Amino acid sequence: MPRTLAFASMVVLLGAAACGGGGGGRDGTQKSGGSLTGAGSSLVAPLVSAWAVDYEKRTGVQVGYNPVGSGAGIQAITNREVDFGASDAPLTPDQGTAAHGVLQIPWALAATLVSYNLKDAPNRLKLSGPIVADIFLGRITKWNDPAIVKLNAGVTLPGTDITPVFRSDGSGDTYAFTDYLSKVSPEWKAKVGTSTQVNFPAGVGARGNSGVAGTIRQTDGGIGYLAIAYVFETKLDYALLQNAAGKFPVPGIASIAAAAKTVTSLAADNAVSITNPPASAPDAYPLSTFTYALVPEQSPRAALLKPFLTYAIGDGQRFGKQYRFAPLPNVVLTAGHDAIAKIHP
Repeated sequence: MPRTLAFASMVVLLGAAACGGGGGGRDGTQKSGGSLTGAGSSLVAPLVSAWAVDYEKRTGVQVGYNPVGSGAGIQAITNREVDFGASDAPLTPDQGTAAHGVLQIPWALAATLVSYNLKDAPNRLKLSGPIVADIFLGRITKWNDPAIVKLNAGVTLPGTDITPVFRSDGSGDTYAFTDYLSKVSPEWKAKVGTSTQVNFPAGVGARGNSGVAGTIRQTDGGIGYLAIAYVFETKLDYALLQNAAGKFPVPGIASIAAAAKTVTSLAADNAVSITNPPASAPDAYPLSTFTYALVPEQSPRAALLKPFLTYAIGDGQRFGKQYRFAPLPNVVLTAGHDAIAKIHP
């Protein structure tokens, strides 16, 4: 059984205190001790937590991670306040310049879900990307809007007011969500765009996954976007999103992996988007996303960072299943190993 996820925005040093003494890790490696600190994405936090415990047992290296959100993680690594950042959004050109030689390494593959709270309505209502865009644009304001009713034949939907809920802090989930909406709605792309933090035309803001989830839970008619692990851990209702093939795949490892299979190459900076994959991927969940480790190419912590990152995209991937992270495709693994090889003191 997956252990309870800890989503509090605080640094949690996992495992026993690092020790520099002898003794081998359980995989036969020599324990070296030491510590690393990271901050950023809350979406990837449960996976990093699992990695940290296992990696400390193997090597004696302790990993502290602060799930403050992708925007804060980008700022923390830019300021060199941590050894690594984590973001579900690739760096913009301006962010890349400001970060002064930070590499981005895709190290996890998950999804953002559209979650809702609607009294007497079933779980897994069907929604399309254009409908979700119109909800967050403030154009669709009632749950019994004809566009929603049409997709949910046989379901009696109340005329409850819709309350969109969005992240008020810089968030990789916001990036994935707005990246998706920009692809399915020309109006969204023109008026709002894609970023870790945008000016939402409608709704209420809340900080962090916990804030969004809490607001949805307290609001009949509330709808928002959350990391997949958080939705399943908190047992919130979620929508099935129509993909480009016209299907409504259940979000999970298989449908996330189907979206990732559409990746045949990565940009030079390893940025890649898999939201709204083409109709040739009929089983793909349309709001899937990679998340990135952000690491200085030149770092005094290179000797600790390189083996940890190699572990994260290698043996550490075995922890993904329990938190609904899909395996990284080979083309992404190759790009990751190439990037890790560039890190030097």
